[in-house]
Amino acid sequence: MPIELPTVRILIVDDDKAICDYMQTLLERDRFEVKTINDPFLVEDELRQGHYHLIILDLMMPNMDGIELLGRIRKIDKDVAVVIFTGYPNLETAVASMKLDAVDYVKKPFNVDEFREVLDRVMRKKGLSRTPEEQLHKVIGESIRSLRKEKELTLKQMSRRTGLSVSLLSQIERAESSASLSSLYKIAAALDVRVQDLFGDY
Repeated sequence: MPIELPTVRILIVDDDKAICDYMQTLLERDRFEVKTINDPFLVEDELRQGHYHLIILDLMMPNMDGIELLGRIRKIDKDVAVVIFTGYPNLETAVASMKLDAVDYVKKPFNVDEFREVLDRVMRKKGLSRTPEEQLHKVIGESIRSLRKEKELTLKQMSRRTGLSVSLLSQIERAESSASLSSLYKIAAALDVRVQDLFGDY
């Protein structure tokens, strides 16, 4: 049965309307739900009303710079992913944005393929699947973690039982790495379940 992919909501904040329109077209083509704002003073109210997964934030805006706005965003939402866009990159703003937990810092003008890679990285970090394959990895990872916890096994114990590294097992559980069929058999045997039990309701 096909699993419906989650809707990923993106807010673009840039005083340049042309850039907002371009980004919106690009992202909507990739099936993201997008809203744009040209006035940074409207962002806080918008954040309180709408649940966003990602904010793309221009660094240089009149009246309020991106770092100040990012500080305000963090007071409202500590979890939302923020990607900083700037035509004027420098070490000071890069460090300031990372301290406020920006997930990436992208230079304008940007390469579309590189920008898509940034988005993919952000989606994975936030546990948001964008393809059926990613969704399957997530289901398998959650099933393995749940079964392991039920049996009160640590990753170290699982590593001894399977011969797989703790690091790989952890990545499989977090859906950051896809498990080979051979690994899934070893994990199922270690948990004393059938391989198909690792696929949940997929």
